[in-house]
Amino acid sequence: MAKLYFHYSTMNAGKSTLLLQASYNYRERGMATLLLTAALDDRAGPGRIASRIGIAESALGFTSEADLFAMVETRGRGAACIFVDEAQFLTEEQVWQLARVADDLGQPVMCYGLRVDFRGRLFPGSAALLALADDLREVRTICHCGRKATMVVRQDEQGRALREGAQVQIGGNETYVSLCRRHWREAMGEIR
Repeated sequence: MAKLYFHYSTMNAGKSTLLLQASYNYRERGMATLLLTAALDDRAGPGRIASRIGIAESALGFTSEADLFAMVETRGRGAACIFVDEAQFLTEEQVWQLARVADDLGQPVMCYGLRVDFRGRLFPGSAALLALADDLREVRTICHCGRKATMVVRQDEQGRALREGAQVQIGGNETYVSLCRRHWREAMGEIR
């Protein structure tokens, strides 16, 4: 029975690395995979999933208007597994479409993404995946203090934590830092 999986974490935990490794393992065994990524995040180039450690693969880019069930039906029929990077950018409707891929097409779907934004709020795609996924898997990374990082701060050019702004701002290490909740609260000025 195919399942919908959600692998979640903060920035720089290795989610894209894990996705690319898992896809490689399928292909090494002669099984096809379909890789999808949010067109919104084109830091590695359009339609490309890249890891900080230097590995990358081509993927189909999707927008918030894309019908992912139809995309898989036409482009990924017969794939042993569907992989979705930057899953936090999915819409709730798209998460339901991916659930239908698992339920109706019998193809496992592995989604990888952030759980919360820099303000500590769930992304819409992540909220829907937390509600609908058959299997939730946390990808762990650590704060500078050694504790598990569960939060992320967005920083300005001077390294100050931002408290306001659009939920989505594409960036990497120059913009975001993963922290434990205590140090996130401290960075956000919430420890008194």
